[in-house]
Amino acid sequence: MRIRVGQGFDVHALVPGRRLVLGGVDVPSERGLAGHSDGDALLHAVTDAVLGALGEGDLGRHFPSDDPSLEGIASGELLGRAMALADQAGYRVGNCDATVIAQQPRLAPHQAAMRKGVAEGLRAPEDRVNVKVTSTDRLGAIGRGEGIAAIAVVLLERNGE
Repeated sequence: MRIRVGQGFDVHALVPGRRLVLGGVDVPSERGLAGHSDGDALLHAVTDAVLGALGEGDLGRHFPSDDPSLEGIASGELLGRAMALADQAGYRVGNCDATVIAQQPRLAPHQAAMRKGVAEGLRAPEDRVNVKVTSTDRLGAIGRGEGIAAIAVVLLERNGE
């Protein structure tokens, strides 16, 4: 197959005492995302999309939350491992489109840095990556500031084509 598409989704609760990391970027906040790893919902969604495009299951299959060796791991490392699978299968990133959904903190000032972080993790030029930020206009758990979600779509294309 010349091209493959995968989609990913992730959501984490915001909790005190954790740093907030999105797209590999430290975002100033009084609360961070709960998780076995660093809780980077954006990179988790992107990693899930890469794995999906490869037909390799999902984040939990490759990086289970009960694996003690993954406790506190940087999500960029998880994405790197997924990209190694893409390399082995002969694929590179065609493009990625991702959306972070958060009521707070305000993410627009960090959008360019998150885009750069995702591009670096995907080993792709920045012009092949798009990161959007939005809110739920105070609706639901995310709107109440209880958590942050992310969705991503990744297109992989066969190397050399």
